Amino acid sequence: MTRNAPAVDRNWESADLRSHIRAIPNFPKPGITYRDITPVLLDPLALCAAVDGLAAYAASLEVDCVLAAEARGFILGAALARALGVGFVPARKPGKLPHATVSARYALEYGHDELQIHSDAIGEAARVLVHDDLLATGGTARALCDLVSGRGGVVAGCAFLVELSYLGGRAALVPHPVHALVDFASE
Repeated sequence: MTRNAPAVDRNWESADLRSHIRAIPNFPKPGITYRDITPVLLDPLALCAAVDGLAAYAASLEVDCVLAAEARGFILGAALARALGVGFVPARKPGKLPHATVSARYALEYGHDELQIHSDAIGEAARVLVHDDLLATGGTARALCDLVSGRGGVVAGCAFLVELSYLGGRAALVPHPVHALVDFASE
């Protein structure tokens, strides 16, 4: 059985993405408020608005690919790459990619982690849009930027669905341009 696709309002600015992002207190540990984007993904209008909004920001950046972090960054990152007509580079946890890799280790607001990309995924002077679902302290996005520059690429910009600006993550991304569709200025 096939369903008719809903009519989608392509004016992403009219969507209330903030109302689709729920706060989960004390997850993954006490004192952390987790911003859950799954309601955005569940609503076809909100999902379309998220991808369209990010693509509107990136359209003038002339990127060659979108680099996104495992796992939630993959969801919008691949759709964003498709919307822009460019390739997608997944940054994965160690041991998940089958070919030769390069790594970047980074600090989270609640620990440390590492991301890897295939060593041949980003070419010299490639213009890359760094994407993740959320910008908090900037550790993950900084690691993505380091992976790009370490391969000789250029970070054309950084795009996020959500920014927790009270955590100051933009400072970790200087001098790269940063854009977020929804900002939470306080917890």
